[in-house]
Amino acid sequence: MTKGKINVSVENIFPLIKKFLYSDQEIFLRELISNATDALTKIQHLSSIGEVKGEIGDLGVKLKIDKKAKKLHIIDNGVGMTLDEVKKYINDVAFSGAEEFLEKYKETSKETGIIGHFGLGFYSSFMVSDKVEIITKSYKDEPAAHWICDGSPEYSLEKSEKEERGTEIILHISKDSKDYLEESKISELLNKYNKFMPHPIKFGTKEETIPGKEGEKEEKVTVDNIINNPNPAWTKPPADLIDEDYKQFYRELYPYQFEEPLFHIHLNVDYPFNLTGILYFPKISNDLNLQKDRIQLYQNQVFVTDNVEGIVPEFLGLLKGVIDSPDIPLNVSRSYLQSDASVKKITNYITRKVADKLNSIFKNERENLESKWNDIKVVIEYGMLTEDKFYDKAESFNLYPTVDDKYFTYEELEKKIKKLQTDKDGNLIILYAQNKDEQYTYIESAKEKGYEVLLLDSPIIPHLMQKLESKKEKIKFSRVDSDTLENLIKKDEEVISKLTDEEKEKLKPMIETAVENEKYTVQLEALDSNSMPFMLAQPEFMRRMKEMQQTGGGAMGNLPDMYSLIVNTNHELVDKILNTRTEKKRSSLIKQSIDLAKLSQNNLTGKDLTEFINRSIDLIK
Repeated sequence: MTKGKINVSVENIFPLIKKFLYSDQEIFLRELISNATDALTKIQHLSSIGEVKGEIGDLGVKLKIDKKAKKLHIIDNGVGMTLDEVKKYINDVAFSGAEEFLEKYKETSKETGIIGHFGLGFYSSFMVSDKVEIITKSYKDEPAAHWICDGSPEYSLEKSEKEERGTEIILHISKDSKDYLEESKISELLNKYNKFMPHPIKFGTKEETIPGKEGEKEEKVTVDNIINNPNPAWTKPPADLIDEDYKQFYRELYPYQFEEPLFHIHLNVDYPFNLTGILYFPKISNDLNLQKDRIQLYQNQVFVTDNVEGIVPEFLGLLKGVIDSPDIPLNVSRSYLQSDASVKKITNYITRKVADKLNSIFKNERENLESKWNDIKVVIEYGMLTEDKFYDKAESFNLYPTVDDKYFTYEELEKKIKKLQTDKDGNLIILYAQNKDEQYTYIESAKEKGYEVLLLDSPIIPHLMQKLESKKEKIKFSRVDSDTLENLIKKDEEVISKLTDEEKEKLKPMIETAVENEKYTVQLEALDSNSMPFMLAQPEFMRRMKEMQQTGGGAMGNLPDMYSLIVNTNHELVDKILNTRTEKKRSSLIKQSIDLAKLSQNNLTGKDLTEFINRSIDLIK
């Protein structure tokens, strides 16, 4: 048996780091500033436990561009490194100084917020640089060090004259990365990745006005420009914040969003995982395709991604806000999530927290919830459809709005309609409309009978109705213009037809001949004489299947349009059709009545609409 040690060639690993480890070139700045922030956090911690004596000064990171020399400087006054530490942390690829620090001070550093874990971030600088220099001095009483490398395995390391504690990284920007010598580009990256880093980041300068003493003029001075907010709202205890603080933070996150959020939810848990954040309910349109990638994921205040698929339940992807957790598993380049058991726990926590917040608003501020229901209902309906745990909690606060702007929970609705709105099989029939204008005639007809009509108009409601019908016993949702309404009316009133059986047998073929090309199923029904003479009713099941197909309900082929033409045998116009002597006039009356039924369904267009108008003019004349 032969045993040995695998040798990893530095010549081979350098190109891999540069080309494959960090697929997005621009994150080099995030990694270098994260390292600088770690250095600041370390010196802060060492000072707090007495290992560093004296004042440590105002901590921060500073960036400078030297466009002429093609150099970008990242400077911090953190813990710094000795010559030996440079050899250990820089020359030994993937040896993480952050991990070693946390291990050494594990009893006192649990809340330090140190970011680095893999020790590879520094090498992302070679993605944009021909040469990189490190000039660093440790807080320890040892000489400063100067390290230089051109991206090959060769490097130089010598003592330096640097006197101040801290580290300066100098990137000699390569020709094909010259964009990173532009202030606008660096500002863009700082705003994207480092907007909420835990220590001040200075880049460029700005003018500030200092008020003069009494009788003296005010004075303008040039100061360093701090581009980040080291203490964002999500890092503070909820008890320390008021509603205006949350709104101000929302404006900070989304400076070009002019509408205020409707609600906010502050996430704050430290066991069995650590997670903080703030989620906002914005006004949400019915177009679900426009609502993605608006929650930002951070790790110890470092931006990671705005694609939170996998950690935030899909339905909450419609919200906005921030989630920050050191316990979210990321890949080695800190660019995207890696799946593990803790992610599911975090997902469940977020789902529960959102449900609890909505339930609290329902119990304590129901009118407020009702007033904003149309702007948030898609989130709740989507959650009930896709997450069973959310469904169980949402049943108590999910609201069903009516066409008259009343709101019921399911329990309240069931009590209200149970006696009146049941069919012959004992099913509770929940009538709804999707468009008050298009279904106006049918809504009014139902209301005249005392029925309650809901307004359910979101794009996913057909899917949710299927789920509700499967979860609950003996309920059926039926659009107000479907054939179910007529069954309810017949059951409720038992209206007697004015036509004899013989007259019905004579009338039906007349109608069927007139609608032969339409392929409608003709039904003669004894309805109230004030109801329309002809009505088109689509079977609820077929219409709903078509709607579900349009919003991702699976491949069922092209389902046909199916309508029943319901003829009201008690309407005087139907009696006139029956007793009209001339075929031409009878045909004209039938076509006119059918077109009126189509018009009520918003289903009369093009040539048919033109013919209807011309026929109407002739009838008036």
